[in-house]
Amino acid sequence: MIDRIGSALTDSLGGAALNGVAGASLQKPMAPVAGASGAAFESMLSQMATSTVDAIKAAEATSVAGIRGQASVQQVVEAVMAAEQSLQAGLAVRDKVVAAYLEVSRMAI
Repeated sequence: MIDRIGSALTDSLGGAALNGVAGASLQKPMAPVAGASGAAFESMLSQMATSTVDAIKAAEATSVAGIRGQASVQQVVEAVMAAEQSLQAGLAVRDKVVAAYLEVSRMAI
């Protein structure tokens, strides 16, 4: 189920490879990318999307393990809360990007 979301994110980022930065975390500082600042921004968005997808996949796997009795309720809740936090952060960034785009599109040339 979450793989479809990952492929949709790849498509929406212009084909940027999201699998190249697996395991990235929102709390880790971002390494500077050589080249234009646009590449750094694209890299940051790609890492954030990958991190969000990974957190959701982990929460989904932990939930299934909890149903099977292989994970405690606490582990399931922690995984789901981490996924929710990542998703909320991703949505907040998306909202800011959309707002910035709308602001730029309203500017007089």
